[in-house]
Amino acid sequence: MSVLVYAENQSGKFKKSTYEVVSYAREVADKLKQKLIAVSINSKETNLLSNYGPDKIIEYNNPLLNDFTLQNYSSIISDCAKSECASLVVLSSTADSKYLAPSLSVNLDAGLASNVVSIPESFSPLTIRRSCFTNKAFNLTILKSETNIICVSNNSYGVKENKSKAEIISKKIAVNQDKIKIESKNKSSGAISIADADIVVSGGRGLKGPENWYLVENLASALGAAMACSKPVSDMGWRPHSEHVGQTGKPVASNLYIAIGISGAIQHLAGINASKVKVVINNDPEAPFFKAADYGIVGDAFDVVPKLTETLKAFKSS
Repeated sequence: MSVLVYAENQSGKFKKSTYEVVSYAREVADKLKQKLIAVSINSKETNLLSNYGPDKIIEYNNPLLNDFTLQNYSSIISDCAKSECASLVVLSSTADSKYLAPSLSVNLDAGLASNVVSIPESFSPLTIRRSCFTNKAFNLTILKSETNIICVSNNSYGVKENKSKAEIISKKIAVNQDKIKIESKNKSSGAISIADADIVVSGGRGLKGPENWYLVENLASALGAAMACSKPVSDMGWRPHSEHVGQTGKPVASNLYIAIGISGAIQHLAGINASKVKVVINNDPEAPFFKAADYGIVGDAFDVVPKLTETLKAFKSS
């Protein structure tokens, strides 16, 4: 028996969430006293996975796999899980992995738990702690299938180095042309991905126009943070839709989330609720965001944010 972890990459490079999920899987495999097998598809950095503890790394290569498609990826990972006698398959909580997990569950006749926030509380039966109700509560889910699948929430476990002398097996695999044809892809040009960021600085309509976005940019630069925005901002074309966070946009599970000029609509709060510390800057003391925030500053963003940015720069330089 073994624990199988899918090491997702983006354009051949691993993201922070990949190292986190491999770190998580290593601890689970140790508790189960099973081998940890990492599966990588068309990565340029496969050898880096050995820094996080797998006993064996299986990499599949084929140019037709450069773009993620459910049909091919699900087939490859399912076949690998069967051949390696995996009792548990571990995925991250990226959009692709959440799309992939139900298909794997069907292929493997496996139980599935998403939004997992900690190491299993029991292995017989497998008892998983998960976030629920848009991260406002937790529940314990019991999985009784012979094979189970779990998706680990971003930033819930952390990245832990555990260097191993992993055996790396490279396989060239024949795949069929997928039924889904990808015609184009639009990627955010931001240096830091919202999904992987430890800190996210987000702006809303309170900034009054795209010409004032320098407030968000400067603060994000000072903090080494990713930039985000509310839905109305992306709808008005101030910022690209790739930066829209919330229930109808990208979910955020950062360690620190700073909202500037965002009132806090319920859909926005639902999408950022998993962030550990939430800070709001708004000149309306009745803004709903203040009820959800850990820290709040009632004031004009055009006065508060520049002072905060300069203070942070001075602190870092000292």
